[in-house]
Amino acid sequence: PQHPYTKGLLACRPSPALQLKKLPVVADFLTGVIADATAHLNASNQLTSEEIQSRRTTLYEQNPLLKIENLSTWYPVNSGFLSKNKEYVKAVDQINFEVFPGETLGLVGESGCGKSTLGRSILRLIQPTSGSIIFEGKDITHISKAEMRKLRKDIQIIFQDPYASLNPKLTIGQSILEPLQVHKLFKSDGERKVRVLELLNKVGLKEEHYNRYPHEFSGGQRQRVVIARALALEPKFIICDESVSALDVSVQAQVLNLIKDLQREFGLTYIFISHDLAVVKHISDRIMVMNKGKIEEEGFPEDIFYAPKAAYTKKLIDAIPGN
Repeated sequence: PQHPYTKGLLACRPSPALQLKKLPVVADFLTGVIADATAHLNASNQLTSEEIQSRRTTLYEQNPLLKIENLSTWYPVNSGFLSKNKEYVKAVDQINFEVFPGETLGLVGESGCGKSTLGRSILRLIQPTSGSIIFEGKDITHISKAEMRKLRKDIQIIFQDPYASLNPKLTIGQSILEPLQVHKLFKSDGERKVRVLELLNKVGLKEEHYNRYPHEFSGGQRQRVVIARALALEPKFIICDESVSALDVSVQAQVLNLIKDLQREFGLTYIFISHDLAVVKHISDRIMVMNKGKIEEEGFPEDIFYAPKAAYTKKLIDAIPGN
């Protein structure tokens, strides 16, 4: 490719063969920050095995932030009026795993495998059928709505569709300010507005965006608004549910870089849900592969990609374009 824009589009897509610290974005090529199509591949932008091992040692010597034990979420299937045997769709079926403070756990699988149901069950947006959700050593599976409401300050979600996630009748400033009001943070709306403006700046938006409505923004900008709202309460744990799936590759790279930057700055812990294995490999410390409500396998990215154990995982890897 000759034009910088074309070079940027090709370069900003995560590559399963590389472990980059930061994805290049189209603007880098258009402004001349990156002049050569392979300049972003230099050694300074690639994670070394020593850096990866050091991070793993730091992460996994801690106690888990989240522990999931035998979690199931089943949905009853409509059956005959006189039917004695109920049938269920086992969207999540006897799942066990842990997530450690500061970690990004990637959750990957095809559409309909139960990824989003698992994420929403963990947050109690859907009540699990059985099993335990243990957050910071406390079982939150059956705590009251009042207790859960207090806990929502610490656990947040970023949904796939940023437009559907925002109230079209509220300005983005009001949307970000609302959770601060609900949880009674800060003494006045004036102080809350200052916090909102700080958040807008943090996610790469401007103060003048405060009074604009969701329809005035691009998809990537709206997703930044949703990220700012998730950060407003200073959570410890965020579920990113297909958070970049609706974005084109150039904007996707910007949002992925932002998600990683915010993790470094605030010590955030993520479960990153996606059907895109290349994206999951780029952003994750560990990867879980989900199929038909169950975890097929779990491991470090290089193990999942280069030594997969499950036949289903091999099929997912073979389906990556250009792989």
